[in-house]
Amino acid sequence: MKHSLLAVLVAGGLFSGVFAAKAIAADVDFPHIETMGVSQIQVEPDMAELNVEVAVTEKEAKAAKDNSDAAVAKFIARLTAAGITKEQIQSANLNLQPQYVYAQDKAPELSGYTASRQITVTIRDLARLNTILDSALEEGINRVNNIALKSSKEAEYVAKARQAAIVDAKQKAESLVKGFGENLGKVWQIRYYDQRPVQPVMLRMNAKADAMGAAESYQYGQVTIEDRVEVVYKLK
Repeated sequence: MKHSLLAVLVAGGLFSGVFAAKAIAADVDFPHIETMGVSQIQVEPDMAELNVEVAVTEKEAKAAKDNSDAAVAKFIARLTAAGITKEQIQSANLNLQPQYVYAQDKAPELSGYTASRQITVTIRDLARLNTILDSALEEGINRVNNIALKSSKEAEYVAKARQAAIVDAKQKAESLVKGFGENLGKVWQIRYYDQRPVQPVMLRMNAKADAMGAAESYQYGQVTIEDRVEVVYKLK
């Protein structure tokens, strides 16, 4: 075995579990083993990213624009008064679209204009989410596009997930070489791809909402943080 070429790819755990042989570069002419380390961490969310939108349809373009701008301005003012900083608020530019009425055997007829603007709010206190949602609706915001729940300690958990993936890769390599009666050498190559390891969970309504308070009717779930690393070890 010392003078033979051993290439092992381990894929499993939280990934597809499909085993596949990888092409070995021409200059890799020594006994080696390749493993993939994976990890996943579940954490409780403590903040949210809320994306809402106001869409107003009027006969005149200016009226539609003015009304949508007014709704956005009122909502931002209310957020500011509630202690939300400007850095936590992002408002998109105006999107103005003409609206037409289509009738059979007739040319399309302009019926008005729809003006829309989106606002993204980072809510660092999850307990305030329901109140801010109510504020948005009260100020004329009529669409809730997305609510992503996140963790304020994302960077810390990403680092932990990365270290756990490294440990997983090493343990797999040690287990495999032991089974084959070999000895694990030094790391020859590390392949790490900067992916998006954090999967924010979307807010869901509880099916038993009628039996509880409004705030408690939302299911917050957990944020999934995962990572992986590929390592090539030499064999002694």
